[in-house]
Amino acid sequence: MPAPVVHFEVGCKNLEATKKFYGAVFGWEYVPEMPSMGMIANIGGHCPKPTVGIGGHINSLGHEPHNYVTVYMQVDDIEKTLTQIAKAGGSLLIPKTEVPGMGYFAWFKDPEGNALGLWTPAMQ
Repeated sequence: MPAPVVHFEVGCKNLEATKKFYGAVFGWEYVPEMPSMGMIANIGGHCPKPTVGIGGHINSLGHEPHNYVTVYMQVDDIEKTLTQIAKAGGSLLIPKTEVPGMGYFAWFKDPEGNALGLWTPAMQ
């Protein structure tokens, strides 16, 4: 089965200013009490007040890269997919990492240097 794009992430230095910008322009609301990220509460199926569209969040890593946009493809097996990526000429950026209670993600680079993400929900 093809891997659908299921999530996006926008990186920034100033989380509150960036949240304010996207809120003012696009009407995004955010899940409260998430100090290093702004999980968008009103788009995507996994958020508390979903509408149409894929879910996403704004993230302040606290280190480089500050400015980035990453899309995440949902796959059944992150480790198997990372092996396929390496065989096809891509490379690992961030290994399989748990998001407690939600699932797992990883980042990779394609052969052109684009950074992308993989996602597997905890309950699949």
